[in-house]
Amino acid sequence: MNADKQAQDPFQSIRPYRDNEVEAVLQRLIRDDECISALTRYQFPRASGPLGWLLKPMVRIAVAARVGDIEDVHGFQMMVADYMQKMIARTTTRVSCSGLERLDPNESYLFVSNHRDIAMDPAFVNWVRHQGGMSTVRIAIGDNLLRKPYVSDLMRLNKSFIVNRSAKGREMMTALTQLSSYIDHSVCNGHSVWIAQREGRAKDGNDQTDPALMKMFYMSHRKQRSLSEMVGRLNIVPVAISYELDPCDALKAEELAAIALHGAYEKSEFEDIASIVRGITGDKGAVHVGFGEPLQGEFESPEALAEEIDRQIYLNYRLHPSNLAAAGENVTPEQQAAFDQRMNAVSDEARPFLQAMYANPVRNYHQAQQEAS
Repeated sequence: MNADKQAQDPFQSIRPYRDNEVEAVLQRLIRDDECISALTRYQFPRASGPLGWLLKPMVRIAVAARVGDIEDVHGFQMMVADYMQKMIARTTTRVSCSGLERLDPNESYLFVSNHRDIAMDPAFVNWVRHQGGMSTVRIAIGDNLLRKPYVSDLMRLNKSFIVNRSAKGREMMTALTQLSSYIDHSVCNGHSVWIAQREGRAKDGNDQTDPALMKMFYMSHRKQRSLSEMVGRLNIVPVAISYELDPCDALKAEELAAIALHGAYEKSEFEDIASIVRGITGDKGAVHVGFGEPLQGEFESPEALAEEIDRQIYLNYRLHPSNLAAAGENVTPEQQAAFDQRMNAVSDEARPFLQAMYANPVRNYHQAQQEAS
């Protein structure tokens, strides 16, 4: 039976939920105690401990009422858009975008973006496309973030698909080929896809595309077409997302300092989830999403393809006063003071790492400009 299902739906284990599955998944989430507990803690951070037993039934009723009219993925995403609008009003000074005019609303693309925030990077890409009257994207998310079933359910309702990072050996080859096929299947059937340029966030602010990602894209194509033909077929567009302030910058700097000093850093069990929450709720200042040009032409190797994505990301990265202050460039005394205050909020050991995190995009931008001239 499972083999028959797999043949009919070869991507069932990794793909986002479909419209006809939404109602059952929402009902499952309403019944999920862990999900309701997490929402209660989020909604009532102070009272949820002593009064959790009293608040949880109320939260469950409120959630059931909120999702009661949702019948499909679009309905769920419109609810997410409401929350996104409130989050933008609370945590950003503005959200801007460039390069949207390069995209055809009727075309689908593979967006390869720099990676600073687990949840917010694809959310801002979706937001600016939604504001421009374009469809939302399917989002690649690592299974390391989906240890809890309710988190997996929420992500897959929001058009996320699963990157199986925990697979080993032969299983990994099967998982990567399935992922490569799914990305091709999505783009060729009218669904744009977002994926980070590398596994894990660029904690040092140095955005670099992993050539292994390009090899994964090519896995399901290698018997039928050249690397350059695959690039044309997948409509690859580099995307640069820049945050004036990174809500997780102190955590990242302390982690990098610990690795430099002690050779290792031990993550706590749910540190990734805590980073997601901080990234969503923390102050981001100005945020810019810069879309590059769809890639065209001949590419000799995955490395050459990765280099072109990097070049476009560097040139489309919006440099904020925080970046310029970190790099020692001209800023106002107020902007310099604001950055110095941020530096003083971390330990002495972490300061050089915090500075480099904001300064590296400036260096990369200037280097890419030099190479272009």
